[in-house]
Amino acid sequence: MKLILSRKGFDTAAGGVPSPILPDGRMIALPIPDERSVIPYGEITHQGEPLGPLVADLTRGRIAPDTRAHLDPDLVADSLPRRPGWRLLFGQMGQAQSHLRNQGVGPGDVFLFFGLFRRVEHLDGAWRFAADARPCHLLWGWMQVGEVLPLDGVPAGAYGWADYHPHRQRGDVLHNVLYLARRRLELEGLGTTLPGAGIFPGYSPERRLTAPDAERVSAWRLPSWFHPGEGRPPLSYHADPTRWRRQAEHTALQAVARGQEFVLDAEAYPEALPWAGELIRRGA
Repeated sequence: MKLILSRKGFDTAAGGVPSPILPDGRMIALPIPDERSVIPYGEITHQGEPLGPLVADLTRGRIAPDTRAHLDPDLVADSLPRRPGWRLLFGQMGQAQSHLRNQGVGPGDVFLFFGLFRRVEHLDGAWRFAADARPCHLLWGWMQVGEVLPLDGVPAGAYGWADYHPHRQRGDVLHNVLYLARRRLELEGLGTTLPGAGIFPGYSPERRLTAPDAERVSAWRLPSWFHPGEGRPPLSYHADPTRWRRQAEHTALQAVARGQEFVLDAEAYPEALPWAGELIRRGA
């Protein structure tokens, strides 16, 4: 089995700003803009509130409520009206999907989604980033793969419940797939009561990847068992040994600046899935 750390949502390149941590601690992973999508920000809701005004405030009007959004992963049922048969899902394509395929990612494997976040405040009727808050990488959601649906060459209407999804608007892209979540998480020791996918409700230090005192968001502090060695393959895209450093109770990693999908072989790291499962149990 595999554990995948998957970078998704706003950052300084896609969207231009971090996703927000609200004053009450709730995190909202903002989907990146996508002109080929059929979903405007103004139609996506978070706990009943549309994302359009929030996105417009945080980008200072650069991204308007009618701008179209790449809602992916799509892990909250009430974000949009749904057609019968809808499933929690995530799409990938192109080089990133080729990497997942080459790493053998498929049913049973677990994605932990992370992104760039920063605390915000509401002043004078508008949202803005708090001046005393620094951005950081945080885990914000999870998904255990149930099925993988290839979209290459699939005619429109084949998966009618997913026609809205941004990856259904890209029939011309190679290696285009949808990952459907299991309905219930199936990891050893957790039973079958937890959902197979979802979002974490709010900020928690245990789901923070960026080290607390780091100057750069890509300077991560991970559990000590993450450190490669003794013939174990490192987290994909992180084979350079100078990126890794052992600390007293943790492992420090200088994460690569770009890249979406970082895959860890859970057979070589038996602590990986229990660690992910415990984060999900506490957060769900």
